[in-house]
Amino acid sequence: MDAPVENNKEETKIKPKDKFEGKVLKISLQGALIAIDNPLPAFLHISQVTDPKNPDAVLKSLEDVLKVDDVVTVWVRRVLKDHIELTMREPLAYEWRELAPDMVVHGKVLRLESFGAFVEIGAERPGLIHVSELSHSYVRTPNEVVKVGDELDVKVLEVDRRKKQIKLSLKALLEAPEELYSEPKRSGRKGKAQKQEVFEETTEETIPDPTYMEIALRKAMDKAEQRLPEIESRVKKSKSFSSEADEIFERTMQNKINDKD
Repeated sequence: MDAPVENNKEETKIKPKDKFEGKVLKISLQGALIAIDNPLPAFLHISQVTDPKNPDAVLKSLEDVLKVDDVVTVWVRRVLKDHIELTMREPLAYEWRELAPDMVVHGKVLRLESFGAFVEIGAERPGLIHVSELSHSYVRTPNEVVKVGDELDVKVLEVDRRKKQIKLSLKALLEAPEELYSEPKRSGRKGKAQKQEVFEETTEETIPDPTYMEIALRKAMDKAEQRLPEIESRVKKSKSFSSEADEIFERTMQNKINDKD
C-alpha cells in the first residue's frame, strides 16, 4: 500500500494566487494534470480553463484549448493536503475580505466623472476617489489632478462589502501644504485687531467702562432726582389736605357737642 502524500510546507512554499508557467501532462474529461515547480500534483479543472485568445468565449471542448506538452499560464487557487488546484483565470489582487481601511494599494485610473475618479486596484469592483480626496486644495473637476490611464498609489478609506463599494483617497498620501498648519489670516479685521491692541496697552491709564448694573442704577437715580420736586410737592399737598380734614373733623365734633348742650 502506497504511503499517503504529505504536504511539506518547507518543500511547497506556495500560496493562493501564485503564478506558474506549467506544462500539460495529461488531459481527461474533468480537466488536465499540469506540471509546475512543485512536487504535489497540480490539477486544472475544466471549469477553470479559458481560451487565452478569447477569455470570454464559451468552452466547448477541452482539446480545443489544451494539448499535451502545451505550456500554459496558471495561478494557484487552493493548496490542499494531497494536490494543488489551479486556474487559468487571473485572480483578483484583493478579495473583499483582504481589503481594509488605511491600506495603501496601487491602481490605474479607469474613468473620470464629475464627482471623482474610478481606479482599478485589482478588486472585484474599481474604487472611487471622490473629488474632495484628490488634493488638499480645492479641485473643481477630477481632470485637474488625474487623467485616464494614470497609475498611482492610493489609500483605502472605507470598504462596504454589502454595497460593493471601495472609497479611496489620493490626498491622504500627499504632504499637506504649509498653509494648512499655519494660523489662518483674518482678512477684513485688521483694524479691529489694532484697536484691541491699543486698548490693551492703555487699560492702566483709562477708567473702566461701567457695567450694565451700574448704568441702570445711575439712570434710576437720575430719574429719582428729576422727580424729587414733584414728590415734595405731592407730599406738601397731602399734608395740607390732611390738616384741613382734621380741622373740619374737629369743628364737626364740636358742633355736635354744642347742640347737645
